[in-house]
Amino acid sequence: MRILWFVLIFISLAAPGNAQGSEASCRRTGGLCLVSKCTQAEHHVEYCLTPVILCCKRLPVST
Repeated sequence: MRILWFVLIFISLAAPGNAQGSEASCRRTGGLCLVSKCTQAEHHVEYCLTPVILCCKRLPVST
């Protein structure tokens, strides 16, 4: 039985993970994951980890 658990744990650790997580989607949109709140020069786009880590993107510069 112990060998079965060892094999099961080994297989689950060897399985590939999800490389396209919420942090990757935040970077793709040009944002940055920050804890708690965005700075004044940024606005909230989405969540990297709901509701603690926000994806913040720089405000566009008006000309």
